Amino acid sequence: MNFKKYIKAVATGPKGNKDLTIDETADAIEQILLNKVTPAQAAAFLIGWRTKYETDDELKGAILALRKFMKFKKIEDSIELGYSFDGRCDNPFLFPLYENILEEFYKKNQDVKRLNLVISGDYLQPAKVGITTKDIFTQIDEGQYIHFFDRVQYLKELSDMTTLRQELGLRTAFNTIEKLLNPSLSEYGVTTAFHKPYVQKYLDIFSSHFKKVVVLKGSEGSPEVFKDGKYWIKEDKEIIERNFSLKDFGINYDKEFKNITLEESLNIVNNHDNNILKLAKFNVALILLFANRVSSLDESWQRLN
Repeated sequence: MNFKKYIKAVATGPKGNKDLTIDETADAIEQILLNKVTPAQAAAFLIGWRTKYETDDELKGAILALRKFMKFKKIEDSIELGYSFDGRCDNPFLFPLYENILEEFYKKNQDVKRLNLVISGDYLQPAKVGITTKDIFTQIDEGQYIHFFDRVQYLKELSDMTTLRQELGLRTAFNTIEKLLNPSLSEYGVTTAFHKPYVQKYLDIFSSHFKKVVVLKGSEGSPEVFKDGKYWIKEDKEIIERNFSLKDFGINYDKEFKNITLEESLNIVNNHDNNILKLAKFNVALILLFANRVSSLDESWQRLN
């Protein structure tokens, strides 16, 4: 279809807008990634589409288009942790501690099936100005349990849109779907939602690409928790909500930063206190549960300690 018809469909206004089909959305995104449209046309579509509010089918179509361009590398026995690409401002990244935690865990729990963790990253995307997973991985060694996927290598076409997205300075549909594209062909995936209406949406658009998807109420759009929270899974077509409280696990953490720097984040995990270590262990406990390595959060916590 002529791309201007796609712009008209999403950017005419409430009375003139129409929802696109899966195939139409896939075609629109493919034209953008192949540079068959001008930057102005791509920007008009992305802003109009976000304002209209993307349907589940439209997001599914966008995911299908992106996956056509992706270079996959299978990581066996893995779970993808869907971190936001727009950076972190309020808390340090905890995942640099996961490698040693898992190494110690598997020394004591050889009956538990191995679990690899997959994290993707790229240059900073709008709309926040924070530190990214890519920033962290440039400063740490990739271990045997943690695997980093750089989008420059597995989906360069989307990475190349960074400049345009930064010029817009706004969140677009790409912010919604880029966190969990599964370049590692993992069985399990974790993404995050702050508002409950998004839980059903995320389970709907991502589940076909994983054996199991979990939606976690995490910190700043990332699958790390720093306070009491909840998570959602789908069982027999029903969405199940489960809550957790950090104090039940002896964790007391109330710190919050403003515009945390890369150096501060690394310093916190490199010189961690007991509270940070317990918090990181709790996050690993959740991950082991999400990947069906344990039967309950209590079991996961006991095995880790």
